[in-house]
Amino acid sequence: MSTSLDLLKASGTVVVSDSGDFSSIAKYKPQDATTNPSLILAASKKAEYAKLIDAAVAVGKKHSGPVDEQVDITLDILLVEFGREILKIVPGRVSTEVDASLSFDTQGSVDKALKIIDLYKQQGIGKERVLIKVASTWEGIKAAEILQRDHGINTNLTLMFSLTQAIAAAEANAFLISPFVGRILDWFKASTGKTYSKEEDPGVTSVKTIFNYYKKFGHKTIVMGASFRNVGEITELAGCDYLTISPNLLEELSNSNDAVPQKLNAAEAASLDIPQKSYITNEPSFRFDFNEDQMAVEKLREGISKFAADAETLKSILRTKLSA
Repeated sequence: MSTSLDLLKASGTVVVSDSGDFSSIAKYKPQDATTNPSLILAASKKAEYAKLIDAAVAVGKKHSGPVDEQVDITLDILLVEFGREILKIVPGRVSTEVDASLSFDTQGSVDKALKIIDLYKQQGIGKERVLIKVASTWEGIKAAEILQRDHGINTNLTLMFSLTQAIAAAEANAFLISPFVGRILDWFKASTGKTYSKEEDPGVTSVKTIFNYYKKFGHKTIVMGASFRNVGEITELAGCDYLTISPNLLEELSNSNDAVPQKLNAAEAASLDIPQKSYITNEPSFRFDFNEDQMAVEKLREGISKFAADAETLKSILRTKLSA
């Protein structure tokens, strides 16, 4: 009998592993994998990954620049070491994130992305197997536009909480976006005190809105729902282009035989009456409309701060090892 995970894949959704843990990625046979500083930090605390840290530190020590620069380079090497090992498991792509401290620096994000891609190249891994993750700020979206247009580097615009961000990302020709379902739900639960069913979950509704907009207007950017809190959020998005799912929820889906009917349909979206907007050449309009969405503003700020803090924790660990 087919599992719910099998049925989800059969709905047309590509399943992606949201983890930096190799054993869990291998267990569920996803097409792709996505990482972020928080996931890499969690994995780096496990003994089985010590060799990757040691390898990154050994290379980083060869760099003769200032200590902070040495640490930054070592972190980039560590992210690529994890990505390289993940690509031995998945047949598709791995997402590797630009430092969140660069979220408001377009050129800095581009430069960092090019360094990461070059590190992958040194490992014999082509850019076609890597997605560069950048936060969905105005500056991050413009960085994605430059990377896609001028360098042929595919991007994953992450920390996405609004249609405004999604429209600008599609106009930038980003390869993929990651709307954060669970974090949207978290905000609404805290704000309203309500309990939401899977059908009325505001995070699910947000992804459906973005999916329908993209399909209505022919945008090629892939919609990848992310940051799930429960299986119900996942099954309500069956038929979405991609879904990136944590190991515990993949386990739950693989142990279930519940039906997973397709909920999102590109053909049906094409007939919907949806107003079209444009932002990519109108920064003031983007900033105003985004600013009007309190949830999106707060969750983007919070997400950038959390990723940046976890990256700093990783840097602290590496700094100690580099000086040993």
